[in-house]
Amino acid sequence: MIYQSIRYEVKGPAAWITLNRPGALNSIDGAMLVEVPDAIAKADQDDAVHGIILTGAGRAFCAGADLKNLLGIIERKDSEEIRKFFQAASDLFISIIKCRKPVIAAVNGVAAAGGIEFIQACDLVYAVEDAKIGDAHVNFGVIPGGGGTINLPRKIGPMRAKELLFTGDLLPARQLMEWGLINDVVADQEALYERVSKLVEKIASKSPLVIRRMKELVDDGLDAPLDRALAMEVRAWEAHGQSQDLAEGLNAFVEKRIPNYTGK
Repeated sequence: MIYQSIRYEVKGPAAWITLNRPGALNSIDGAMLVEVPDAIAKADQDDAVHGIILTGAGRAFCAGADLKNLLGIIERKDSEEIRKFFQAASDLFISIIKCRKPVIAAVNGVAAAGGIEFIQACDLVYAVEDAKIGDAHVNFGVIPGGGGTINLPRKIGPMRAKELLFTGDLLPARQLMEWGLINDVVADQEALYERVSKLVEKIASKSPLVIRRMKELVDDGLDAPLDRALAMEVRAWEAHGQSQDLAEGLNAFVEKRIPNYTGK
């Protein structure tokens, strides 16, 4: 696939997906709905990739849906077209959530509406100091269509989520770090890219099999009753106990050497 609205680059152990509509603040158009899931799948299937970094071109991370495009869809009053558009939006964010590898948001600027839905879908989030982030759907008479009312309360709790949803305010990145939506805030874009690059390098030194299984257990266990979640962890050991990476990690410890993981 030739990408029109994103860039895809593999740099070392990281696949970089850059939302690339800087003139439109990287707002989500029809092409992006198809291209991001395609790029996520490509990175997920590449054994050389150990982490995926999602960022934006120019001064914005993502300003949400392209509202002019959305207006055209709404004005045609075709309920099937509306359903397909928002199903595609949901599928985009689900592709990030379901990716087997860590997906890291590098928030280089404003993130609103669909922009914060991108953030919610990622495993880890890092942002520049001056980034403003919020759910701006209410400002335009729109409800979230990419999981905003579902994922945001799971990230920061229902009361804080409702504050963002009901006001449409964009808050400083540091405040949202205090609320638990962001892992860390750095000074500028250069520091941001250095931080996430080093993070993926560190992840790449670990067992990809272990990373994948831990991500599955955390995500699947969040909504499960405690006893069922704990049982899932025990069951995961039935398969993991036979893995080459487990044997390699334990042998490397005994032999006082760096492990050489294969992901098997």
